Amino acid sequence: MPIKASATNTGISVKKLMPIIDLVRGSKVEDALTTLQFLPSPAAARVAKVVKAAAANAENELYLSASALKVVEIYANEGPRLKRFRARARGRASRIIKRNSHITVVVDEVEEES
Repeated sequence: MPIKASATNTGISVKKLMPIIDLVRGSKVEDALTTLQFLPSPAAARVAKVVKAAAANAENELYLSASALKVVEIYANEGPRLKRFRARARGRASRIIKRNSHITVVVDEVEEES
């Protein structure tokens, strides 16, 4: 049974999250956390936090061990945008759009091959 965890309104854009999410998709939870630990991007820490939450949900709800879990599905959707203005020359203003995103991770138990 798949277990889901999500983080909403994270202060990082989908464009910056996608390369990190593509690295983690389809891997075991332990391998994913090890990979994310050594990535220099701040987005990796956000994704790792959601993966840990999904693993904890699986352990607490279905009593599954973290070593038997696999990241089945992971995606980032666009969240609300914060619109700000920056003062420019000659009394003008330019718009700054601060993009947010929603990260969702789905983990499931790995089937044993025999």
